[in-house]
Amino acid sequence: MTTNYENIAEAVRTGEEDVVQKLVHQALDRGDSPQAILDEALISAMDEVGQLFEQEEIFLPELLVAANAMKAGVEILKPLLGEDAIKSYGTVIIGTVQGDLHDIGKSLVSMMLERGGFKIIDLGTDVSPENFIQSLKDNPETKVLGMSALLTTTMPEMKTTIEALEKAGLRDKVKVIIGGAPVTNAFAQEIAADAYAPDAVAAKNIVRQLVGEED
Repeated sequence: MTTNYENIAEAVRTGEEDVVQKLVHQALDRGDSPQAILDEALISAMDEVGQLFEQEEIFLPELLVAANAMKAGVEILKPLLGEDAIKSYGTVIIGTVQGDLHDIGKSLVSMMLERGGFKIIDLGTDVSPENFIQSLKDNPETKVLGMSALLTTTMPEMKTTIEALEKAGLRDKVKVIIGGAPVTNAFAQEIAADAYAPDAVAAKNIVRQLVGEED
């Protein structure tokens, strides 16, 4: 990481949105690649923050301000990254399950997938099985359905949604990937999901594998 990227990363970690935007603009002005800024500064910093959160060295308020600072930088880069996209690997519908209002992890996964060449339909939070199904019917080209949960109490909604997909005759038409802090690979197997992703970077790679487009 260059000195300037370390400065961007530090501004993300400390939640300084204005500083992040200023430094991202400076990096672009000197000709740095938008993707390099995203990977080596913004995502790298957020990965560190996520690890600190998992280790309980920081708590939700710090995680939230860091995520907002990262998003401030991403918003500047998004149009440039979009222009760089050459190939689309397909459509992914993603949402946080019913009863769960957590958005940060899902949004990071959405951004990583979008940068990785997928069209993203983000249904937001508190998404019912019926809404997942309706979105799949409205977007029949969808290859992957992603579900997130940050609460153990909402994890069963993932199973409920998969069962609803089966009843609607849609289960064999889409791959299902799940994730979130309390979610495990064992739980994914238990509810017959196709895959589990422990983080946003893994999610991008696993989704590509699910659609037969490995890096």
